[in-house]
Amino acid sequence: MDELIKSFLDALSVEKGYSKHTCRAYRKDLLEFASYLKTSGFVKTNEGDKSKTFCLDDVSGLAIRGYLGYLYKKNKKSTIARKLSTIRSFFRYLVKHGYIDGNPADAVLTPKQERSIPTYLPIDDMFRLLDSVQTETLLSARNRAIFETLYSCGIRVSELAGLNVQDVDFDSSVIRVMGKGKKERIVPIGKKAMQSLLNYRRKLKEAVQQNSKAGDFSLDRPLFLNKNWTRLTARSIARILDKIAKACGISVPVSPHAFRHSFATHLLDAGADLRIVQELLGHKSLSTTQKYTHVSIDRLMEAYDKAHPRK
Repeated sequence: MDELIKSFLDALSVEKGYSKHTCRAYRKDLLEFASYLKTSGFVKTNEGDKSKTFCLDDVSGLAIRGYLGYLYKKNKKSTIARKLSTIRSFFRYLVKHGYIDGNPADAVLTPKQERSIPTYLPIDDMFRLLDSVQTETLLSARNRAIFETLYSCGIRVSELAGLNVQDVDFDSSVIRVMGKGKKERIVPIGKKAMQSLLNYRRKLKEAVQQNSKAGDFSLDRPLFLNKNWTRLTARSIARILDKIAKACGISVPVSPHAFRHSFATHLLDAGADLRIVQELLGHKSLSTTQKYTHVSIDRLMEAYDKAHPRK
């Protein structure tokens, strides 16, 4: 089964363009499922075989349901649904390549999901956080440019970390983003964010001229650099944001993804078309974007005050 998992992951990477992070998550889910099958008694294992190998044809819908029941003890429904999706994809691959005759996961229903409102910042808090980032030094100017860009464009933090200088069209005020599945999209960037980027690039150019270890200033270089003059990672961006949010006095936990949620929520609150927001976010399905159509408390109270007869 390990070889089949490896073959499946290679197909995801090469054919569908899945990232290393996604493939690593798929691998973890499948190895956990295989471990469960070896110890659950749902499938026959070869006696005397220390590795407890089993035949994939023996894996039934009942075995998969048993695994989901096992997961319910310590996992959220969203996590269980994701793991089931991984198993479905794996068996679909096995059927497609003739390893098994049918997909046992097709008969298993996906757990009903809880509807949760995405974490986002109100406009006042977002402005307060962004304005709190000073721009005197190179690193502070970089940080301001990072978070202005995240909020202005609504891109994922992994997409932002992967940007090169040549991906920004400073004349047309747009950014070329490589999204999930290596799908490219063009996203506009606002004036505030563009000014922050230009300020950061100006300070970076001065630093490069003064430091021989800084490397060149070419277009194929990463847009955002760390103190060692290499590409800044998504994890580092999250750590920087955590410090800034705490210093700013933001009471709720703020992640880089909250900027994406805030971007979508604020656009929809202002009357933007749902399909336009879907395009900007790079969502494949409109239903994914619809989770942002929740009504903010300010709009809710405003509508209540205007409409309710007994105020």
